[in-house]
Amino acid sequence: MPSLSLKYWNETAAIALDRMESAHRAVGGTGRGRRYATQQINQSYLVLLSSHFQQFCRSLHSEAAAHLVSAIDPLLRPIVQDSLTVGRKLDQGNPNPSNLGADFGRLGMSFWDDVTSSRKRNVARKNNLAKMGHWRNAIAHQDFTSVTHVRGSVAAPRSRFRKFVPFAPIAVTWPETSTPSSSRTSKPSRDRMQRGNL
Repeated sequence: MPSLSLKYWNETAAIALDRMESAHRAVGGTGRGRRYATQQINQSYLVLLSSHFQQFCRSLHSEAAAHLVSAIDPLLRPIVQDSLTVGRKLDQGNPNPSNLGADFGRLGMSFWDDVTSSRKRNVARKNNLAKMGHWRNAIAHQDFTSVTHVRGSVAAPRSRFRKFVPFAPIAVTWPETSTPSSSRTSKPSRDRMQRGNL
């Protein structure tokens, strides 16, 4: 059956991100204040992107855990599911490569080995995801001096924002009799997420 997490990502999150794109385009003109205004929108955009992606990953992890325990004794099911989800890093930290690998690793996955071996460009996507985490922290804490990747800059690179998210083109379904698997989304979904230079 279709993933509810993916439905959220392709619909609710995509709409919110598209609205932020529209807000950025609406700030036009050549006045002296434009650069500062667009900088604020850029920073807000990146934090919004990170938060929506974190919710997607967290919900996807919960779905995967629920699927894994669906075949065991109903009395034991909540206990086992809690053991797979309680204290996960995505509940308190950024959706960076380390946290994703640790949380999905609790489900028995060799997460990044599988992701990077499935498509060559996922190696670069993993690196971009790490950069998004650095930028998110720099913006949230207004500290652009202590993190190497953003040192000396307050202008988040909007042209690469959606490239920071490595899984936008991936759809997830839960087969009735097997473990979670992934496949490509329909073309409209890919096209929507490719806007903004994905």
